[in-house]
Amino acid sequence: EVRLVESGGGNVQAGGSLRLSCVVSGFTFDGFAIGWFRQAPGKEREGVSCISKVDPTPYYAESVKGRFTISSDNAQNTLYLDMDNLGPEDTAVYYCAAEGLVVVNSCSGFVFGGGPRGFGFWGQGAQVTVSS
Repeated sequence: EVRLVESGGGNVQAGGSLRLSCVVSGFTFDGFAIGWFRQAPGKEREGVSCISKVDPTPYYAESVKGRFTISSDNAQNTLYLDMDNLGPEDTAVYYCAAEGLVVVNSCSGFVFGGGPRGFGFWGQGAQVTVSS
């Protein structure tokens, strides 16, 4: 059974930092595009960051470049998202998600294709609230 379980969300003041974690089971990172999406109230789901073995560098949305860092501990089957210099615009539910590379080919295929439509495997979400 495929499972993705996020943790680490919470409330933080603007300018603060948070680390999200996602423990996965039922599959290994190899062969998957895996990353983070977020959805703010009244807005569409957007891809925040993604990694895969076929992408030479991680994908980051323009709005988070230089502030967010994605990383993984393959031995622990855990994906991380370190978020620095958070602002109120980062307030959203953050989801860990993965899809097979045989389906999406790369992070771009996941972030701009099936991901926003909910394809793939998803965690339950972690609320991040940034107050000004």
